[in-house]
Amino acid sequence: MYFQWKPYVSVAERRRKAERAAARSKKKGQALSSVAAGRGAITKTFWGKAWCDNLERYSDYENRLPRGRTYLRNGSVIDLRIAAGEVSAQVMGSDLYKVTVNISAVPKKQWQAIGRDCAGSIDSLVELLQGRLSKGVMERICRPGTGLFPAPKEITFDCSCPDWATMCKHVAAVFYGVGVRLDEQPELLFTLRRVDAKDLVARAGAGLPHAKKGPAAGKVLDDAKLAAIFGIEIVETTVTDSRVKVAGASKKPPVSKKSPAGKKPFMHRKKAALGKKKTA
Repeated sequence: MYFQWKPYVSVAERRRKAERAAARSKKKGQALSSVAAGRGAITKTFWGKAWCDNLERYSDYENRLPRGRTYLRNGSVIDLRIAAGEVSAQVMGSDLYKVTVNISAVPKKQWQAIGRDCAGSIDSLVELLQGRLSKGVMERICRPGTGLFPAPKEITFDCSCPDWATMCKHVAAVFYGVGVRLDEQPELLFTLRRVDAKDLVARAGAGLPHAKKGPAAGKVLDDAKLAAIFGIEIVETTVTDSRVKVAGASKKPPVSKKSPAGKKPFMHRKKAALGKKKTA
């Protein structure tokens, strides 16, 4: 028995079938999360483009990727969800096919190396997710093999379609769909690779010297200004003698040192001497 290909389904018919499938899911209370791309570039932002560039870098995928772009543009990816280590999707072709892509977590040592190399350079999660950091930092994160993006050996996928090819057009469409999703939610890349973007930000101060100088005198509020701001009275207390008792209790007056018998203190004698010199 020879394999029989299913009859060709036009783009317009696929769209109608996709709309019907979405309507059925909605009735069941299962809203679909579709993804599509219009004319021009598939992706627009740094992370979306970096994801697609990474895919196109591998010769294993180059023959099937173009068909995937076409399917994505036609609205055939009617559902796409990204979770930790997994992408699940539904793609409308001759029938509705289910696609699953599994991606292994970033190895611990590799993630630690990325963190060390970027330490002190990433001080804003917003800038990281928007890809607005220095070129050197972003190139380090996107470096093939040792960066954040997966290599073919770290990716496995499956599609319910009858295509025997290693990568069918439905899987290729899902790969590009991930890039479009990263345009909208770049943090999902870190979720997919099972790492936390905040780890890189937490290393921002690593290796930086601690400040030795305190704030300038003009930037420190004195007691009078603090009291005026907060409406409180600031009382300065100083413990001068270990024999001081609780509030309200009497305390001994400080003991003054007496001069030797028959002699005036040094300061008194100095003043007396100056007085004699003046009247001479």
